[in-house]
Amino acid sequence: MYISLTNTPLPGRRRSRGTRTVSSTVITLGVVSLLTDISSESVSAILPLYITGFLGLSTIAFGVLDGMYQGVSAVVRIAGGHASDRLDQPKWIAFTGYALAAVARVGLLFASGFAALTAVVTADRIGKGIRTAPRDALITAASSPEDLGRAFGVHRMLDNIGAALGPLIAFVILLVVPDGFHIVFVASLAFAVIGVVVLGLVVPNVRTRARRRDDTDPAAAPRKRFDWAIIWRGPMRRVLAAAGILGLMTIGDGFVYLVLQARSDFAAQWFPLLYVGTNVAFLAFAVPLGRLADRIGRARVFVLGHTALLAAYVIAALAIDDILATVLCLIMLGLFYAATDGVLAALAAQLTTPETRGTGIAAAQTVVAVARFVSAAGFGLLWFAIGREQSMLVVAVLLAIAIPLVALLLRPLLRAPERTRA
Repeated sequence: MYISLTNTPLPGRRRSRGTRTVSSTVITLGVVSLLTDISSESVSAILPLYITGFLGLSTIAFGVLDGMYQGVSAVVRIAGGHASDRLDQPKWIAFTGYALAAVARVGLLFASGFAALTAVVTADRIGKGIRTAPRDALITAASSPEDLGRAFGVHRMLDNIGAALGPLIAFVILLVVPDGFHIVFVASLAFAVIGVVVLGLVVPNVRTRARRRDDTDPAAAPRKRFDWAIIWRGPMRRVLAAAGILGLMTIGDGFVYLVLQARSDFAAQWFPLLYVGTNVAFLAFAVPLGRLADRIGRARVFVLGHTALLAAYVIAALAIDDILATVLCLIMLGLFYAATDGVLAALAAQLTTPETRGTGIAAAQTVVAVARFVSAAGFGLLWFAIGREQSMLVVAVLLAIAIPLVALLLRPLLRAPERTRA
C-alpha cells in the first residue's frame, strides 16, 4: 500500500494500475484514534468486572450502563455532524469531542457508584458523539471517492491497534495489581490527553467543501444550500432503516464476554484479553474488507458482515466449554465489526453530498447508537429473566430473521457499488 504525503486527494492525477493512495491525514487521524482507543478500550475491557464484581452492581445495572456506553452519543451525533457541515471546521468540532472525552476520564478516578458512573459515561459518550462524524468527514475529504472503503479500512486498522493494546494494558496492570482498577483509569487519562494534543498540533483542518473563489468574482458559484432531503429520502432512508433494524439485534460485546467467561472458567484477570482477541481480528480484516466493499459494494458487505455476528451469538449460546469455540467467537465478532463499522460510514459518505456528508454519516451512526442502546438495556433484562444462554439464542433467532429482511430492503443498493454524489 502506498501512503500519500498529501493531505487531500488528487483527482486529476492518473495513478498507475494497482496503485492506491491513503492520505497522510487519514494516517494521522488513525494515530489519534489509536491513542484514544487505548484510553477508552482499557476502561471498557474492565468495566463489566468493575461494575458487577468490584462494585457489586447487578446485570441490569450493567445493561443500562452498557446501553448508555453504546447509545448516549446518539444525542449529539447529528449535531456534531451538522456543525461540521455548517461551519466547515471538521477538525475543531472533532477536537471538542476528543477533549470532552479526555476530561471525562478524570471523573473515573472518583466515581464509585451507579449515579457517578452514569455521569462519567454520559460525558465520555457525548464527546464520542461530537467527534465521530466530523472525523469521518475529514477522512472522506482527504480521500479519493473510489478508495473510501480502503481509507476507512486503514483508519479502522490503526484504531483497532489501539483497541487491542488498551485491554492488553489493562490486563497487565490487573495481573500485577489485582485490584488496580484506578491505575487503569490513570493510564486511560494519559493516553486520552496525548491523543488530544496530537490532533490539535498535527492533524490539518481539511475542509469538506471545495474552496470558493473570491466573492468579488462574478463567476464564483454560490454556496449550495444544505438539503435535508438527501439524508431522509432516497437511498439514505433505506440505509438508516437497515442500520436501525440490525442495530436492535446487536448486543454489547461485554455480554458476550460474560457468557464466554461463565462457561469457560476464565479467571477474572484474563477477562480483558477477550477484548484483545476481538480487536486483533478486527485489525486483520479491516483493510481487506474495506477493499472488498470498494469492489463489490458497501451495502453488500455491510449486510454480509452481520452473518458473522450471528455466528458469534450461536457459538456463545451453545455453551461449549472449549477454548477453540471461544477463539472462533472472538474472530466472528472482529469480522463483524470490520465489515460494518467503517463500511457504514463509507456507504453514508457515498450517498450524500459534500455539503451534507458530516450530517449523513452522523445520522447513520446515530441510528446504530440508539438501536444498540435499546438492545443492550433490553438484553440485560432478558438475561435476568431467562438466563444467559437462552437470551443469546433468542437474539440469534431474531438476527437470523432480520438479515434477509434487511437484504430485501437494501436490494437496490446490493446490485452494484454505490456512486458518489457530486
